[in-house]
Amino acid sequence: MGVFVFLPLVLPLTAWPVARLAEQRLHPRTATRLLAAVAGVSAVCSTLCLGLLMIVGTAQLPGNPLPDSWSDPDVRAALPYDEIAGRAAIPALLAVLVSCGATAWRQVRVRRRVVAALAGLPPTPVAVLPDRTPYAYAVPGGPVRGGARGRGRKTRRPGGEPRGHGRVVVSTGMLAGLAPAERRALFAHERAHLAGRHHRHLLAVHLAARANPFLRPLRTAVSYTAERWADEEAAAEVGSRRSVARAIGKAALLAPRAPAAALPAVTGGDAGPVPRRVAALMRPAPAGRAWPPAGTAVGLAVWCAAFGATVSALSSANSAVTLFLVLRGAASPM
Repeated sequence: MGVFVFLPLVLPLTAWPVARLAEQRLHPRTATRLLAAVAGVSAVCSTLCLGLLMIVGTAQLPGNPLPDSWSDPDVRAALPYDEIAGRAAIPALLAVLVSCGATAWRQVRVRRRVVAALAGLPPTPVAVLPDRTPYAYAVPGGPVRGGARGRGRKTRRPGGEPRGHGRVVVSTGMLAGLAPAERRALFAHERAHLAGRHHRHLLAVHLAARANPFLRPLRTAVSYTAERWADEEAAAEVGSRRSVARAIGKAALLAPRAPAAALPAVTGGDAGPVPRRVAALMRPAPAGRAWPPAGTAVGLAVWCAAFGATVSALSSANSAVTLFLVLRGAASPM
């Protein structure tokens, strides 16, 4: 393994430049997918390496139930500073598992509360709740028709029951505060969240940030770019960027900030940096270029993040194979 086992723990730092530049220079769709992919790969690699370090660390604990070959000197020799790194990896990996588990459990709890709030309502794509508190969000998983720009078309299960990407939930308090054109923009924005499966990208970066604190800037960036992605899809659907800007501005002023709204279980509740979103909608639509030119600042940042994720994957794979061979060699009879 050598020092390569430590690289995936710190290589997420290479994604910090693109986390900032992608918000400003890339199309929100491209930025969301790119940052979520980099965060997911980096988190998996760093967690795997913590697991490899933990194997060496647990082998040093007295009375451990592991095979004797795990305590072989060759196994410890494969890891630099094994007496420190191996033992430190044990609580670190446990903290990662507990943190990710707590995040997943929060998703389940929020999802259950939302389902309970919608119980008894007709299974329509839009659920209007009689509540004076202004709010609007999208709930993945229920029936929905006509996603943003036609991508969320209704389908049917074999039994004939409608199936879609989710439901849009809005309160009467929110509808009362918006003009008809702004309501259409709001619904288009929430449908864009569902059609783009933004909850998956958000869940990926949330878990990644829990697995490695160096990935937190990517979580913040994706929370913003996912909203911008929905803004652009809504503007294309309603045909007016100004109407979408007014809708998100008024909705942000009307709606209180709910702690659960930032969770991937529901999307669209976290307004994000609204002034930046409004300012972006006042400009022309961004170009849909999938990959920026390498000579630009954002292009260099993208290649740097891609390089870091690739090296993380290769380093973790090399460390896993090396440790496997060392363990197998230690367990083989002489």
